[in-house]
Amino acid sequence: VIKCKAAVAWEAGKPLSIEEVEVAPPKAHEVRIKIVATAVCHTDAYTLSGADPEGCFPVILGHEGAGIVESVGEGVTKVKKGDTVIPLYIPQCGECKFCKNPKTNLCQKIRITQGKGVMPDGTSRFTCKGKPIYHFMGTSTFSEYTVVADISVAKIDAAAPLDKVCLLGCGISTGYGAAVNTAKVEPGSTCAVFGLGGVGLAVIMGCKIAGASRIIGIDIKKEKYAKAKEFGATECISPLDSKKPIQEVLVEMTDGGVDYSFECIGNVGVMRAALEACHKGWGVSVIVGVAAAGQEISTRPFQLVTGRTWKGTAFGGWKSVDNVPKLVTEYMSKKIKVDEFVTHTLPFDKINEAFELMHSGK
Repeated sequence: VIKCKAAVAWEAGKPLSIEEVEVAPPKAHEVRIKIVATAVCHTDAYTLSGADPEGCFPVILGHEGAGIVESVGEGVTKVKKGDTVIPLYIPQCGECKFCKNPKTNLCQKIRITQGKGVMPDGTSRFTCKGKPIYHFMGTSTFSEYTVVADISVAKIDAAAPLDKVCLLGCGISTGYGAAVNTAKVEPGSTCAVFGLGGVGLAVIMGCKIAGASRIIGIDIKKEKYAKAKEFGATECISPLDSKKPIQEVLVEMTDGGVDYSFECIGNVGVMRAALEACHKGWGVSVIVGVAAAGQEISTRPFQLVTGRTWKGTAFGGWKSVDNVPKLVTEYMSKKIKVDEFVTHTLPFDKINEAFELMHSGK
């Protein structure tokens, strides 16, 4: 058993608490990882807020991490002690019908136990003050050591800087893949990206790499526009600057609508606007943001009858074990940006400050 520091969420709506936890050794087909760096994501905040129907407490959150394999359980063959890895919240077992289907990346092998906050055998590897602590998204990267299923880990280039590539565990991969895998953005196309946080910037990067000629960033926070343009946005607009609905503004700006739109916020009203900003006959709108539990989307069916397509994406459609190492290689060869997404680097015990920076849009 390893004793280490972790940020424990004891209950919904309260700040995380840095505690000493015990991390049990990995069982069969499990891997124990020394986490070197972790990022914070809105999904962590969503669960912490109490709005997540799958949220269990007490829990160790975190799903954008990178580290070194400390030990492996019986039967683990894909990684060994000392390997550099990224934990994966969407695993890839290679055996279930989802993994065998090229149309999806949603491996279901451990979905049920992962959603309940436990390892595949139904138990936790974390304890604190004598109480078992739940796992989160199969990763729990807000701990100096974590245990994951062996299908939930990608071995990456040992030379990669872990304080940067941890972001490929969720946000950057999700946005980039939404553009290149889910939408399949084409050269010369016009795109609109709603929400210019980390995921939105990654979508812009993907649209640019795919050869889009016009990329319109949409956000009410104008201080985000300069960064969006660095990533490839050709122009930025605010919904607050017009009395007309934003979709009407976009349709006028683009002679009938955009070819591709992306909702990167998790707001069902914005999801509708993103669809309705698409061009009649061929426009495709991709939902990337996660809305709160119980919310529903709506539009007039005529929008779809007249040739628009509404899609969603999870982890950018990447089959995780196969593609995360390739994304790291693309970063190392400077094909994709990663360093530019990092705004602040804080010591682990200031993790609550990181959440405050995220909520303030900084």
